Amino acid sequence: MSLVDLSLVKLTNPDPTFPALFVLHLNNGIENRFTLHFVQEITRALDFIDSKLDSIEDNDERARGGALITTSTGKFYSNGLAIEAAMSQGDEFYLPYLRMLARLLTFRIPTVAAINGHAFAGGCMFAMAHDYRVMRADRGWIAMNEVDIGIPLSPGMAAIVKCKITQQNHLRDCLLAGHRFKSSDAVSAGFVDRAVSEDKLLDTAKEYALAMAPKASGLNEKLHLIKAEMYRETVILLLTGGTVPGGFMSKL
Repeated sequence: MSLVDLSLVKLTNPDPTFPALFVLHLNNGIENRFTLHFVQEITRALDFIDSKLDSIEDNDERARGGALITTSTGKFYSNGLAIEAAMSQGDEFYLPYLRMLARLLTFRIPTVAAINGHAFAGGCMFAMAHDYRVMRADRGWIAMNEVDIGIPLSPGMAAIVKCKITQQNHLRDCLLAGHRFKSSDAVSAGFVDRAVSEDKLLDTAKEYALAMAPKASGLNEKLHLIKAEMYRETVILLLTGGTVPGGFMSKL
């Protein structure tokens, strides 16, 4: 059932018997590049979910918790930022984008990224903001390729990758080499939890979502606050670290 149908995103409920289960479909062209408009529409969808969760009053239903899956179709999950537009808009774009990542990272229900294709740069960061990630096994890379396109990372952008990729050799390959991780490598490196065939991608994401949904029982702020403390340093850098890479190095 469609809940929110905007120009660049569509929010659905795949199971009418479970109103707190959501699928957010990304639909910003072939590549799903992040623009300010795209960020605003994703934020509107998250706003709707929060409002919907608050409106659920049945105690048994609230005990079931809830979950959110994001996905797309075709070759790309997201090919990152619309670079020229982002750079021309500066903080007008970057600050809402970073706030969106912080909100998703600490969202009050479990989140699962069903990565249907390539997830590069800003698309990789968006995927990493989810609690769980399932990747298509037969096609697609996940990578942070800023080093190859000549764009340094802001404090929050680096932090959201560092908080999820904890093995230093994989983090080095990711950030310094811009290595493209195929699905099998992405699992071993910690980028994703599972790699499955395309026809099983959404069903597997739903398995994660339904398994974790009860952790949001009560549909209150408990999971949001747990995540906020779990990723405290990352959230602080996303929200208050600014957009100047290496700004703390100015006195060296």
